Amino acid sequence: MHLPHRILRTALLLLTLAGLGAAASAQPGEGPLRVGSKRFTESYILAELLAQTAAPHSASPPVVRQGLGNTAIVYEALRSGAIDVYAEYTGTIALEILKGSPTETREAMNAALAPLGLGVAVPLGFNDGYALAVRAADAERLGLRTLSDLARHPELKLGLSNEFIGRADGWKGLAARYGFTQTPTGLDHGLAYEAVAAKQIDAIDIYTTDAKIDHLGLRVLEDDKSYFPRYDAVLLYRLDLPTRLPKAWAALQALEGRIDERAMIAMNARAELQSVPFDAIARDFLAGAGNSGNSGKAQQKETRRGFTAKLFGPDLWQLTRQHLVLVAVSVGVAILIGVPLAILVFSHVRLRAAVLGVASILQTVPSLALLAVLISLLGAIGALPALIALTLYSLLPIMRNTVTGLAEVPNGLRMAGTALGMTPPQSLRLVLLPLALPTLLAGIRTATAIAIGTATIAAFIGAGGFGERIVTGLALNDRELLLAGALPAAALALLSEGIFELVEMMMRRRRQAPPLSPLP
Repeated sequence: MHLPHRILRTALLLLTLAGLGAAASAQPGEGPLRVGSKRFTESYILAELLAQTAAPHSASPPVVRQGLGNTAIVYEALRSGAIDVYAEYTGTIALEILKGSPTETREAMNAALAPLGLGVAVPLGFNDGYALAVRAADAERLGLRTLSDLARHPELKLGLSNEFIGRADGWKGLAARYGFTQTPTGLDHGLAYEAVAAKQIDAIDIYTTDAKIDHLGLRVLEDDKSYFPRYDAVLLYRLDLPTRLPKAWAALQALEGRIDERAMIAMNARAELQSVPFDAIARDFLAGAGNSGNSGKAQQKETRRGFTAKLFGPDLWQLTRQHLVLVAVSVGVAILIGVPLAILVFSHVRLRAAVLGVASILQTVPSLALLAVLISLLGAIGALPALIALTLYSLLPIMRNTVTGLAEVPNGLRMAGTALGMTPPQSLRLVLLPLALPTLLAGIRTATAIAIGTATIAAFIGAGGFGERIVTGLALNDRELLLAGALPAAALALLSEGIFELVEMMMRRRRQAPPLSPLP
């Protein structure tokens, strides 16, 4: 079958070109400083601080990869060379990354990280530790002052961030140390504050520099058994960075000890309580205005935006273009791979069942887990792993509907093609595929709808799209920003449904059109 082979070659060519492009962009070279961040407010701000500090000393503007997800994803991006540096915490490095002791010194960490091509440097000057917090009224009513006090009240509901539940220095060890018997509910860190304020849960894990602790009247419980280590903010970086970009690295070293806990809490408050953009907060701090009340008010007046401004912000068209590219390329490659593959296995029942079974299994893999695996395999973040993940998720509906469409072609029509002397490729091209086309198109329609929704995960690895607004909105617990990301994605899904409906209507009219009358 020449057609399927030609389509397969085209698909492989597209994937190769995409891989070469991503590989080229991931090469260290002499390019810009690439700064990463995790998916919470403080990490966003620190990433902007690093980038703006280095910018005047760099030949090209630094690239900021915001909201890359949890520790595992950001660390993998650093290890693979997709980013050069990000702000991390000593307790996380010792326990979560190196799986060692919380008392490890910075020298011991560097000795363990050196074989990986990584290093720890530039302590920024503040400790942002883990703690548990409850509503102040509940603390007074129940006499809650320490974590041991909380453990004596198993009726209280705990809502903990998913990362904290799974971390080596998180819930499991804490529960063992204090004897907690509750089964915590997993929540996004930003949403947990709203849940505890609404009394849906009673206790949450917090970062000690979170701005909403005082704002919501929460009581931070004392770690009376000294479970949590110190989480001093430092830079985790690639060892080739000082050699590759010496001036930028020298500028970053000047940040050592410059940010104290009060300054960090104030910056977090401006982001979470005043909706000041991260880049503006970093710019004010570096200009020496970070703690100025007048400057904060001016920035609040200048940058506070309503829902309409967030929805139709200047990034809308860029995010739309990125989202469209992710969907169009992934679905297009899935068509180029899935349709010929389904055709090739259609007549082999066992092989067909095996191929569709593999596609079904891929559909069940959690998106973030798949992205983490792809980052590790490819050594890159951004568009390439996102496109591969979206392509894999699109394969099942396309392949299944192709097989179903071919199976629905009546045997009489198959035999008619053979009787007319058609070769198998001709019968496929002129008889089978045209008759299976409506069912095949329905599979593409389903795959497109899935891709539009799933493409929002691309923001977790720096690939852009409407998910950028959703990720940032989650970090800030900003409902308006969440909607400003979700509504354009929904509008794009409705638009695609309208286009497919129009195409299917045209196909129905074409099939129902009466044949032309013969000339007299």
